[in-house]
Amino acid sequence: MDFKNLNTIIVTHEATTGPAQELRDFLIPKVKNIFFIAHPLLFFTKMKEKSSYYKKYKNGKLIKRYQAFHWQWPEYLSYLKDCFYTLFWVFTSQDKYDLFVGSGNINALMGIFLKKLGKVKKTVFYCIDYVPQRFNNHMINNAYHLIDKICADKCDVTWNLSPRMIEGREKRWRKNFPKQMIAPHGVHFYRIKRLPFEKIDKKEIVYMGSILEKQGIQLVIRVLPEIRKKIKNIHFTIIGTGPYEKNLKDLVKRMKLWKAVTFTGYVKSHKELENMMAKGALGVALYNSTIDQFTYYTDPGKVKVYLGAGLPIIITNVPHIARGIEKKKCGIIVDYKKEDITKAIVEFLKDVDKLKTYRRNAVEFAKEFDWNKIFNKALREL
Repeated sequence: MDFKNLNTIIVTHEATTGPAQELRDFLIPKVKNIFFIAHPLLFFTKMKEKSSYYKKYKNGKLIKRYQAFHWQWPEYLSYLKDCFYTLFWVFTSQDKYDLFVGSGNINALMGIFLKKLGKVKKTVFYCIDYVPQRFNNHMINNAYHLIDKICADKCDVTWNLSPRMIEGREKRWRKNFPKQMIAPHGVHFYRIKRLPFEKIDKKEIVYMGSILEKQGIQLVIRVLPEIRKKIKNIHFTIIGTGPYEKNLKDLVKRMKLWKAVTFTGYVKSHKELENMMAKGALGVALYNSTIDQFTYYTDPGKVKVYLGAGLPIIITNVPHIARGIEKKKCGIIVDYKKEDITKAIVEFLKDVDKLKTYRRNAVEFAKEFDWNKIFNKALREL
């Protein structure tokens, strides 16, 4: 595909920086025009204060930004409003587009409509959200999967974050879908300022991401007293914010671990976040499979950032990438049990040679997931 004269639309729901924003930033210096449309993801409470907006880029420069009226509608009804805005904004732009990328099935469905109406030539369904039980309401959940099916059938190609998305879709509908490919979550590998092994804090454990109960952060806090008996000055840094943050802070207070745990809060700059992580020794991704069905089907971004920062990972066997991490010897799989987590952390932090080897392997594995490599491959196959 000829990038130079490409007119592109990207439509997404957003709560923070994700694959759609990464694609936008990848394309900005390469294509003629980008029309980026974003709607607030109301699943996250903080986004209820946000409005839909668009940005237009021409020859690498932002030329226009528009923010819509702030509607306070229930989550389900807001999707209808988002569809209206997408269609209205594209039609009033008076341009035709070579490529439409819809991040999420509702946005991809708008691309199918626009193609039938002659506004776009090619459509991409960028599937970053797939889980059998996405909504508790049975009718809404069925509608979600029907839209997913239509998009996987009718779009020119589907980019899936994980092969399990393809497997789950095929199992549900008992059929194969055309033009499916894997476009995993990436990392800005060459942007991260990794430190020499001698300069990292070899007693620092790092968690980065949304603070949710299903992430298992509380298990690390609970095992810290036992770990401190064997490794003095062990420290746990929690980067991010979320609805479970107060629970964790109360737990730290009850256990009198304030000197051993740091909550950084939300870090706006991803560059700053990456460089903070690069100072640590280990990353943790302890998904609780009993309350987390979503991660099994997706490709968690935090894992790629851990790898890119050179952090060996202690991970539960929930996401697809867990086996790859173990196979490449850049992390280990543990059960969601305090004794397993304690043993893994102590073994890593007491064995300098192992920590150094796994750190080196993590960096090598991360090269496969550089955003430039992922998007170049995905776009070549259009």
